Amino acid sequence: MTIVEVNDPKTKKEFHKIPFLIYKEDKNWVPHLKQDIERVFDPKKNKFFRHGEAIRWLLQKEGRTIGRIAAFINSKANKKSKTKIGGMGFFECIQNESAAFKLLDTAKAWIESKGMDTIEGPINFGEKDKYWGLIIENFDYPPYYNQNYNPAYYVPFFENYGFKKFYEQFIYYRSTTAELIPLFKEKADRIRRDPKFTFGTLKKNMLPKYAEDFRTIYNRAWVKHEGFAGMEQRQAMTIMNTIKPILDEDLIHFAYYDGRPVGFFIGLPEINQIFKHVNGNLNWFGKLQFLYHKMRGTCSTFFALAFGIDPDFQGKGLEGAIFDECKKIINKNGSYEDVVITWIGDFNPKMLHVIENLGAQKLRTLATYRYLMDREAEFTRSKTIQ
Repeated sequence: MTIVEVNDPKTKKEFHKIPFLIYKEDKNWVPHLKQDIERVFDPKKNKFFRHGEAIRWLLQKEGRTIGRIAAFINSKANKKSKTKIGGMGFFECIQNESAAFKLLDTAKAWIESKGMDTIEGPINFGEKDKYWGLIIENFDYPPYYNQNYNPAYYVPFFENYGFKKFYEQFIYYRSTTAELIPLFKEKADRIRRDPKFTFGTLKKNMLPKYAEDFRTIYNRAWVKHEGFAGMEQRQAMTIMNTIKPILDEDLIHFAYYDGRPVGFFIGLPEINQIFKHVNGNLNWFGKLQFLYHKMRGTCSTFFALAFGIDPDFQGKGLEGAIFDECKKIINKNGSYEDVVITWIGDFNPKMLHVIENLGAQKLRTLATYRYLMDREAEFTRSKTIQ
């Protein structure tokens, strides 16, 4: 078996081709768009290259590609942490442990050569909302857009190699017609009766305003957890511009208290229901397929990309009020049947409690793993947000 670095058009093509071998019999698999993946590894398009580096490899046997892997370093994040972490991801491999270990050995050697003491994976060279985690429970449901997907046999590959779960990630499902539980409904109604609370959907012609409102709430709600840095204004605007081509204004809601932004819910059409017809390539033919299925209303599901509540208002009913505002509009238009709620880590029990009390049911479990270079060092799980 031979390791080959991905560094030219031929090896890039092989990098995108190997998943079609791994999942050729899997009816649930939806290929990632190769344009999206290439954006991760393009220094001109991925801002993480400003303070990091990435590399990827193929594994070949007798001239045939049987696996792939990528490794990356985020120097900015490591400056803030005693633990020096290198990431690995975009792992795919045939069902052969020796082949899998060869790929993992390659990533490990590169990460160790950069002075790192820990490997985290499978993760993204970018934000946590994409390509993050390994499925460990429920392999019989399609992935939502930009979610990792893998066969069950990858789990023993990682664990037999020596990776341990750093945290678990839960994905939830909820019907758009489901009602809030009585307690949440009562609290939500109380919030809506308070004239100081106002609600509204995003307007595309005012993206800078909503980007700043999103950033304000995000920085208040999420920076307590290890690994979440404060969001800059430019980053918030980039997120809004990224989702702009596919956003549905009815799915993005903001809550204000006396004019101050205090909560948001960001949902997007589950465009993997369209992309499964595109076959992983958004070329001219893929774009025609996308437009055709978009006009047909192929998306009957949307996914909850982000949900944030200012700490001063958590647990008071605002969560349910935002969900109910979204529900009213969606049910009126009859455009979506259900929602998939993107992953929430087990380090965030408060948000897990909120989501379950909103009537959502657990759909899938993923895990983010860590591997310690010092095999005698004590392993600790991710810290819980208090």
